[in-house]
Amino acid sequence: MGKLYFIINPNAKNGYSLKVWAKVEKELEKQKITYEAFLTAYKGNGAEIAMLLAKQEGEVSITVVGGDGTLNEVVNGVISFPNVKVGFIPAGSGNDFARGFQIPRDPLHALSVLLRERKQEPSLTDVGKISCSSKEDLYFINNMGAGLDGLISKLANQSKMKKWLNKFSLGGLVYVYLLIKEILIFKPTDVQLIVDDILYDFPATWFVTVANQPFYGGGMQIAPKAKTDDGLLNIIIVYRLSRLKMLSVFVSVFWGGHVAFKEVKMLTGREIQIYSSTPMMAHADGDYFAETPLQIQACQQVLPIITRGIKKDRRQKELKNA
Repeated sequence: MGKLYFIINPNAKNGYSLKVWAKVEKELEKQKITYEAFLTAYKGNGAEIAMLLAKQEGEVSITVVGGDGTLNEVVNGVISFPNVKVGFIPAGSGNDFARGFQIPRDPLHALSVLLRERKQEPSLTDVGKISCSSKEDLYFINNMGAGLDGLISKLANQSKMKKWLNKFSLGGLVYVYLLIKEILIFKPTDVQLIVDDILYDFPATWFVTVANQPFYGGGMQIAPKAKTDDGLLNIIIVYRLSRLKMLSVFVSVFWGGHVAFKEVKMLTGREIQIYSSTPMMAHADGDYFAETPLQIQACQQVLPIITRGIKKDRRQKELKNA
């Protein structure tokens, strides 16, 4: 097998990622596996490193050691290179990708899966593409959201509390704290969605989430029925409900119970446009990106990933996209 490349975010989970990498590196050397490692130096550096590695001839295997944000950078760096397979060893505070794509949380277990599965045909996963007038297109692999969750994502990544909680592996609690706090002052807005050319109006909307897989926010099952290879994105709209009931919806998201509320609308689609009467902050895979209006498109089975999921034939993907 060829050389393995690793991209490590040394700041993920307050440096916990370096401890993870130390275990992984020791095992790689023990097994005499050829590898090369790169530490990211600043936000966006993961995409730059990944793109440079992807330009090599032949198959390239790049594994992220970090959180979902670092993975998002790497995905955006390699999305145009079909010769790249992406692996993941979770070392962040949320690790929703690991949950949705059956990747073990234990780093040595995750490495053993990586070493075994890289010899097989990779799984081909869907990704979502976000377009807006102010920035270049951005891809997401887990989910994107506009409204309250976009605001909370931005605040959480700026929060000193998150860094403190990460020391005790409790970084996800910052989202709970911020949600309870922001529910008291957040002002819902009217939203128009166009999903596969069908227009929907949602008054007093708290948030719109577009999901590629079930999990977000550190384990919440926002889209319980989402599949990562069906060419569809799952859309969740929470609208026209009181602040107190919003708390009930939030609590139920942890087990997917929110889908039973009449104020929660579930849709699926390939092309989604989001418009709002006032601008809504939006995130992609947990990082603030832009504000509405936004256009989102499902890209079916375009990213080869190394996971324990069901394998898809590359030719099948080509036939579907023909």
